[in-house]
Amino acid sequence: MKTEMPINREEVKKSFFHLLAAFTQDEKVKSQYIRCLIKWGIQLGVNVNDLKNLEVNSEIPNDKSSKLTAIYHLVYMIYLDQVVEDIELEVATAYAEKIGFSKELVGDLFKSIATEKYDQFAERDVKKEIEDFLKLQGI
Repeated sequence: MKTEMPINREEVKKSFFHLLAAFTQDEKVKSQYIRCLIKWGIQLGVNVNDLKNLEVNSEIPNDKSSKLTAIYHLVYMIYLDQVVEDIELEVATAYAEKIGFSKELVGDLFKSIATEKYDQFAERDVKKEIEDFLKLQGI
């Protein structure tokens, strides 16, 4: 089964830094979240130069288009190693809530992602699914 994903890793990296910014604003971050973020950073090839520009790339999405892109890239990050882990879904849910999505709706979206390999569809358009979820949310 093939899942449509973005191919521009530099754009995904930008979304990663937005995600990182959202969690670094908290005084306390769960250590499991930090390990997950580090794992995604390594898989995306984040390097020293990327980290030097962290402040430039660390705004949190606040408009509909940016939120859609953030969630779409988040799905990409979850699939980087072809394994959907519970902690990845937990981090993703926490982030999605931080940018304005309800916990229930986010749970439904990520449940759909986690069960993708068991679905009967030959091919899925993840971006379209996310857009549909956004419409349900009224965003």
